[in-house]
Amino acid sequence: MGDQNVTVLGEIESGDGIGYRWIMAFVQDGQPRPGFFVCAEKNRPGSDAAFRLRVVNAAMSDVVEQSDALGDLDAFAEAGLRLGTSALGLANEPVARLL
Repeated sequence: MGDQNVTVLGEIESGDGIGYRWIMAFVQDGQPRPGFFVCAEKNRPGSDAAFRLRVVNAAMSDVVEQSDALGDLDAFAEAGLRLGTSALGLANEPVARLL
C-alpha cells in the first residue's frame, strides 16, 4: 500500500498480559521495523464487545472502537486498513493483497 508494507499476524503469544487476536503492522519501505500498528485485543469479561481495536505508534496507544466482529480476519483487516490509510495519509493508494 503506497510506501507501506502491511502484514497481519495471528496466533500471537506475548508477555505483556494482553490477549491479541490479530496485529496489523505497517512498515515503511526501507525501515527495519513497523512504525504503526492496529491490534484486535480480547476485551475483559463483561465488556460491551469481545474485542477492542487499538492503534499504536511512537506517540500514542488508543482504543478506537469495540466490536464482536473484530475476531474475524476479514472484518479486522478492513478496519485496520481503514485506520492505517487515514492515519498515514494513504487514502488514494491502491492495496495489493498478497497471500
